[in-house]
Amino acid sequence: MTDQEKKTHEKFVLKNWSDIKSENSWTIFKVMSEFVEGYEKLAKIGPCVTIFGSARTKPEQNYYQLAEKIAFQLTQKGYGVITGGGPGIMEAGNKGAKAGGGNSVGLNIFLPFEQSSNIYIDFDKLITFDYFFVRKVMFVKFSQGFIVLPGGFGTLDELFEALTLIQTKKIGKFPVVMVGKEYWSGLVDWIKNTMLDKEKNISPEDLNLWQVVDTPEDAVKAIEDFYNKFMLKPNF
Repeated sequence: MTDQEKKTHEKFVLKNWSDIKSENSWTIFKVMSEFVEGYEKLAKIGPCVTIFGSARTKPEQNYYQLAEKIAFQLTQKGYGVITGGGPGIMEAGNKGAKAGGGNSVGLNIFLPFEQSSNIYIDFDKLITFDYFFVRKVMFVKFSQGFIVLPGGFGTLDELFEALTLIQTKKIGKFPVVMVGKEYWSGLVDWIKNTMLDKEKNISPEDLNLWQVVDTPEDAVKAIEDFYNKFMLKPNF
């Protein structure tokens, strides 16, 4: 039996009501503690932009270098950088922020593979979560924008979480910038041609919820242009 099969089996093991109630109670306290720690630490970091992308991207790859440049340029405009705290694109984001002298924040998570915190996070700005949903709340609440580089399921999860919250007006609109036209063009075409034109599952104005760019300069400009329009600055 594989580890995954063992975990599935354990979910179906019969438990009495007392066991279930006890487990649920302790889970609630653990979730509360993660929210409290996140809110207390992140309330002090100032304006930040979150950079998302694959944990598997290597330093010699183009998107790693793009993320590093984007993060550096963001710090020169007064923004700190938040990442998921791991390797790959996340490491590049924290590395660029550290080089630029800005806040370098890592919201790490316990995973059985891939995820360990990188060395470029400010020591007092690293938080490690057990629960994805708590971590996602922190990304949305404490970010002034999302910059999304190529990644896998986790990256897509964060991207569509933000787009859904903006679309449904659960949060105010903020800039969502996808970097890498070659990588994202297939997804964007599918959203437009299938989701919108063919199935009518979104509205035409929903296509305005994001931008797709190729360069660090254009990514940072998208953030700057959004806030300049409302006469807001990151160093308020």
